[in-house]
Parts: sequence; C-alpha cells; structure tokens
Amino acid sequence: QVQLVESGGGLVQAGGSLRLACAASGITFRLNEMAWYRQAPGKQRDLVARISVGGSTSYADSVKGRFTISRDNAKNTVYLQMNSLKTDDTAVYYCNAKRYWDYWAQGTQVTVSS
Repeated sequence: QVQLVESGGGLVQAGGSLRLACAASGITFRLNEMAWYRQAPGKQRDLVARISVGGSTSYADSVKGRFTISRDNAKNTVYLQMNSLKTDDTAVYYCNAKRYWDYWAQGTQVTVSS
C-alpha cells in the first residue's frame, strides 16, 4: 500500500519560512521522481517544484530563489524549504510521486498572513 504522508504546514507571517516534508512508503522511493504541487481556492493545481531520481531540480517561476526542494533517499522523504513567503503562496500543498503511476499525498494547508 502506497502512502505519502506530509507534515510541516501551518500559518506563518509574510516573509517567514516553513519546511514541508513528505514521507513515502510502499514505493521504491529512490526510483520515483518527486514533486510538490499547490492549489489555491478556486484555482487549478500547479507544479511548484520537482526533483528527479538523479537529484536535478526545477521550479515554478513564482518560487525560484525562495523555495528549495530536496530528497533524502535513506529516509524516503522529500522536503520543500519555503523562505520569504508571500500571501500568494497560501494554498494546499500536495506531495507527488511518479514512476509508472502518480501517487498523491492528502495535502497540507499553508497559510501566509500579511
């Protein structure tokens, strides 16, 4: 049974930082591309950051220079370090694992107050 369990969401003031974590089980983590998506109310789910099996990363333009995605294959965990948070970053954040299929976490709320 595949499980992706997120932690680290919450309420933070603009300019602050949060770190999200997503622990995976039931998959061969090191062979999965991992990503973070987010969905704000009334909007579509958008890709925030992606990290390949080899560790290459890519980011949405809106978060470049502020967010960092990383992975620890020994812990089967992917992280999203979010700095200099803005109110526009408020959304539900979803962890995603992809190899042959897509797997999704339940989502964690990130709220940035002004």
